[in-house]
Amino acid sequence: MKTTLLLLALSLSVLPHSAGARGQATERPNIVYFLVDDMGYADCGFNGGKDIKTPHIDKLAKAGAILKSFYVQPVCSPTRSALLTGRYVTHTGVYTIVRPGAPWGLPLAERLLPQALKEVGYTTAICGKWHLGEFQAAYTPTNRGFDHQYGHMFGAIDYFTHIRDGKADWYRDDKPLKEEGYSTELVAKEAVRLINAQPKDKPLFLYLPFNGIHAPHQVPERYLTTYKDLPKPRQTIAGMLSAVDEAIGQVVEALEAKGLHQNTLIIFSSDNGGPGPGRVTVNTPLRAGKGTIFEGGIRAAAFATWPGKIAAGQTIDEPLHAVDWYPTLLKLTGASPVQKLPVDGKDLWPVLTKRARSPHDALLLHGTRPGVAAVRKGDWKLLFNASEKDAEEGSDNDKLAGKVELYNLKDDIGEHKNLAATQPEKVKELRADLEALLKDAVPSGADKPTTAAPSAAKGRDTLFDQKDTNHDGKLTLEEFLVGPNNQAAPQQARMRFTSFDTNKDGFLSREEFVKQGKNPSSGESNE
Repeated sequence: MKTTLLLLALSLSVLPHSAGARGQATERPNIVYFLVDDMGYADCGFNGGKDIKTPHIDKLAKAGAILKSFYVQPVCSPTRSALLTGRYVTHTGVYTIVRPGAPWGLPLAERLLPQALKEVGYTTAICGKWHLGEFQAAYTPTNRGFDHQYGHMFGAIDYFTHIRDGKADWYRDDKPLKEEGYSTELVAKEAVRLINAQPKDKPLFLYLPFNGIHAPHQVPERYLTTYKDLPKPRQTIAGMLSAVDEAIGQVVEALEAKGLHQNTLIIFSSDNGGPGPGRVTVNTPLRAGKGTIFEGGIRAAAFATWPGKIAAGQTIDEPLHAVDWYPTLLKLTGASPVQKLPVDGKDLWPVLTKRARSPHDALLLHGTRPGVAAVRKGDWKLLFNASEKDAEEGSDNDKLAGKVELYNLKDDIGEHKNLAATQPEKVKELRADLEALLKDAVPSGADKPTTAAPSAAKGRDTLFDQKDTNHDGKLTLEEFLVGPNNQAAPQQARMRFTSFDTNKDGFLSREEFVKQGKNPSSGESNE
């Protein structure tokens, strides 16, 4: 009997630790996900960048596996929904950006990654941009699985005051927080604080979706000195990315000081391709940029690093997608994969550790509205209704041309030679794959009707009040320029300001702002 018990004890001692036991950090990895906003494919040194110094990011990339064909969504909110649910936008309905005050968000029926990780003992925290809804408390981070929240709900905030459209957008644990300071630095400081406070016997999931390097393009002057020879806005972008790089360095230093680095999986990617390619960001050698389903809009600079688990110095070119991290992390941490809603992502761990092929036969690469989609299968990519126009600058009312494009990415990564006419059988094959992937697509959450849709005049009246921050009944150029679209295209915005100013007094009255903004010929588009 004693011999039997001894053998049983010895057999148990060599089994892997139970994933659910006591939540010890030694049993499961800490997970840190760095998500950089609007970064170009070739902005960082590790992915071909030449003019911006990113030493901390590059060091991490070289210590792990660089993912050359890692796909995301064309704009902010959809990528975040894919990452946190493991489900394509065609199943969540988050095809496009969730804007301030919008009566929708990532559906509450979705089981989010932090919820799953909390079930197995993780501390869960988000520092940075949420961008998945806040019109009701149930949609905010601390009600979606995060123990801690710090940062902003939307994009395009002022980096120093955290104001967007005349309203503060800065929170701690989903409660308004009045605080000034450069947001990239504040996010890093909070992340370091959380790491220092983390119990050593409890694993940590730290999600860091920086608002850098998204517009408005702002950075403390000290970050610009290295880049004085670069033209603007590239100079400012360089400073902003340097600030993000420094912030990432501080977070890694905190992990090392706490003794957590060896047991931490670090994941890094951009949330979409860079906007204004060649002028603002660099997506070389990819075609187009943010807001498109060409490679420059949906292929992200990315890597994964975990000392001793992911071999250093790898470059992996297998097609992977943001949805893949959800099932991968659930499996790594022992979290239950059982849920009501089916997951689209696949376990990518064998690709990182065993040089396995992509777990996907075909990848869905969807645009910001139904009807704009692509599929990648092996080296081949089929696109429907692709446009080089940034979807954030366009309109959902733009007519879809019905154009079909086919490219062999192995021979033509820049998508220059459309082979659709000469490869009809390949078009037929990929069209069938795409139709299968789209067969159960849901409508966009943004299409939900509002119960109190304001008239155009009333809507601009409200917008005037938001912009008139000093409440003097008139708008200066500086007040007018606040807003994501104006920040993205400041020259056009200045021209609109001049055209709206009918009495040429250098200000916009309420009447000028409302009347001229309603004029279809004004070119105004949601300042």
